[in-house]
Amino acid sequence: MNGKLYGVGVGPGDPELMTIKAARIIREADVIAVPGRKKEDTTAYRIAAQAVPEIRQKRCLEIDWPMTKDREILEEGYARAARQVQECLAAGQIVAFLTLGDPTVYSTYLYLHRQIVEMGGEAEIVSGVPSFCAAAARMNIGLVEKDEPLHVVPASYQIEEALRLPGTKVLMKAGSRIGAVKEQLLRTYVDVVMVENCGMENERCFRNAQDIPEDAGYYSLMIVKEKRRYPDS
Repeated sequence: MNGKLYGVGVGPGDPELMTIKAARIIREADVIAVPGRKKEDTTAYRIAAQAVPEIRQKRCLEIDWPMTKDREILEEGYARAARQVQECLAAGQIVAFLTLGDPTVYSTYLYLHRQIVEMGGEAEIVSGVPSFCAAAARMNIGLVEKDEPLHVVPASYQIEEALRLPGTKVLMKAGSRIGAVKEQLLRTYVDVVMVENCGMENERCFRNAQDIPEDAGYYSLMIVKEKRRYPDS
């Protein structure tokens, strides 16, 4: 394989938060890879297209990731994706795989990255603005101050123990469990803010747990702190 794979973080939603390096890699790539059946339905692609319009003229490799926790099905999907990318690399092509936020934070891209490296291919991660940093900025609050620790928690799993940890808790990807997460937060003496679709046209912001809608979308992120008063934005 003579080509190279880049895992490109496009940021949380606002195309102005895409890095200069991400835009350059996209422009230089021979192939754009996206995690979805149709590029136009892929959030990361739509963000990148606003910042780098010429992306629309490039070949796009649409990779259908399995949305499941079944390890066997997931491994089959990752292996299939690696074979698709490997064909491009063997032809000497540069592939830019687009991922929302930063590729190092709960990103499916990491599985592809490891497989390509294990196959002897060259792969590089291009960092993007993490969603929790953008969400904190959007709400005009700090994530951590002084000696506060920061905990990033996948909210689709059990969060009861995580909420007992000191410092700030970031709850990501609650998905269908958002109702249960909201209930748990209401039973806990904490301050909560939530941003849904941060930086996108359909962004919504909430400043307390009571107002969090139980039909909130997949790209919803909660910042949980010890009880305090947030300044108005």
